Amino acid sequence: MTLMSAQHIDEAVSLTTRALRGVADLDWTVPAGGLEWSCYDTVVHMAGDFTCYAGQLTARAADGWVPFEITADPGTTPAGLIQIIEATGGLLSAVVATSAADVRGWHPSGSGGADAFAAMAVLEALVHTHDVVSALGVKDWEPSAELCAVALDRLFPHAPRTHAPWPTLLWATGRTELPGLPRLGAWRWHADPIRSERLVLCQISPVTGADLHAGGTGGFAWAEDGPFEGTRFAAGMVVKAREAGTYRPGWGAYAIVRAADGLAVGGIGFHTAPDGDGNAEIGYDIVPSARGNGYAVEAVRALSAWALAQDGLTTLHATVDDDNLASHAVIARAGFARSGAGEGDVHYTRTAD
Repeated sequence: MTLMSAQHIDEAVSLTTRALRGVADLDWTVPAGGLEWSCYDTVVHMAGDFTCYAGQLTARAADGWVPFEITADPGTTPAGLIQIIEATGGLLSAVVATSAADVRGWHPSGSGGADAFAAMAVLEALVHTHDVVSALGVKDWEPSAELCAVALDRLFPHAPRTHAPWPTLLWATGRTELPGLPRLGAWRWHADPIRSERLVLCQISPVTGADLHAGGTGGFAWAEDGPFEGTRFAAGMVVKAREAGTYRPGWGAYAIVRAADGLAVGGIGFHTAPDGDGNAEIGYDIVPSARGNGYAVEAVRALSAWALAQDGLTTLHATVDDDNLASHAVIARAGFARSGAGEGDVHYTRTAD
């Protein structure tokens, strides 16, 4: 994984302001491409993101947004908005450059450190600049491939590696289709995915879960025989938990993404968040074409290690059908011990080492 820095923010701000200056004499009240916001409001939103991200880091916000927002003074011209982008982008760059390695801030896509907020800022700058300039008649604007590639690597580990970085970034944010991949109906980036040697576990949010449960992709590029029905069912449970008010980020479903090519090869997750006694249950599936490679063991180990490091969990459970010999082997190799049996199934548990 490539970490992102203040230098990447500075590069993105430079690209953004140069492109915006090229259209500063046009009408910014028209809608930005693909958005309900005007071009003017989209640029204010960019500046707000830069300031907000800086605030999340300096406040070390743990469970929500720091309650403030940035606005432009009435009558601010496009030239003035560009100056605001320079000012707020510079503010975030300075915060990222001076934040200690252990500083983290909350974000809906996963709490992250300075590198995560740098990546999110770069993404916001690039895609929203595209939205604005394309709406104002510039159809061929394209940022550097290197900058797009590191943003993809940091925030979209599930994006395919078969196309150039810029169109892939537009695909990953729902703005276009790619050959063989339809335009996404739901998408998200992943600021803090769980990584193992060959896999990345990406949370399925309520929004992407609804899309996946309804038959969509959930924002992932799937192996040809995926997703498995168990993954679609688990995605639906994430949606139901949100509707019931019991959804807790981290304690739902994840897509199992193969890092080498960005394809999702299965699903894994928890039936519910830990109960009052600190118990939670894990489940998983791998699409048939990806079985036999040890992905299930690797994914269960990675997610179990994450879970057992969280406050509130003492024991992780798994239930396996009596006749599912492959799954018995997976769960045992992942560090679980047999703890009992029911009618037609076997129970396993794992506790913190």
